[in-house]
Amino acid sequence: MQPHKIAIIGGIGSGKSVVSRLFRLMNIPVYDCDSEAKHLMNTSAALRSELTKAIDERVYKADGVIDRAYLASFMFGNAQHVALVNSIVHPAVRADFKQWAANTQAPIVAVETAILFESGLDADIDSIVLVSAPIETRISRAILRDHSSEQAIRQRMKSQMSDTELVTRANHIILNDDTTSLIVQVEQVIQKIASK
Repeated sequence: MQPHKIAIIGGIGSGKSVVSRLFRLMNIPVYDCDSEAKHLMNTSAALRSELTKAIDERVYKADGVIDRAYLASFMFGNAQHVALVNSIVHPAVRADFKQWAANTQAPIVAVETAILFESGLDADIDSIVLVSAPIETRISRAILRDHSSEQAIRQRMKSQMSDTELVTRANHIILNDDTTSLIVQVEQVIQKIASK
């Protein structure tokens, strides 16, 4: 039987990773799209071949590890290059997630992703959990975590879907405002999903 698949989504600084950790602590396996994408780019021969063909040989270092700086410079400020890389990486991550979910043997699994709809992964999901937080809180967290400027964080926020838009697509909302209990909210979401 296929597990019930939850997507944990939210903008920069919302606290997706914290909520993901709580899901793991409550015995829900979580697939982290960011780290798995990096892992696949370094280990998948098919992905290496496609990226090398689409960009050039320099996208991988001599030791076979992806050159993240070179890849970033290839994509920076070029929407066509970003779309090209995404068209190669997103399907590979999506296929890997589906295989992972089928192999977990758990009744409920989750995936943490910042680009659920943009990557097409939403087609494989049963429930969407939006982690939401006030904008100023998100900015403060992101500045602390990434050592970025407020301007850079706001720029990144502009490139992401807004909470207003995400709320209309989410089945459950977890408020991460540093006052409302995250543990209670995560427990409630899991209970609601398990009861179905």
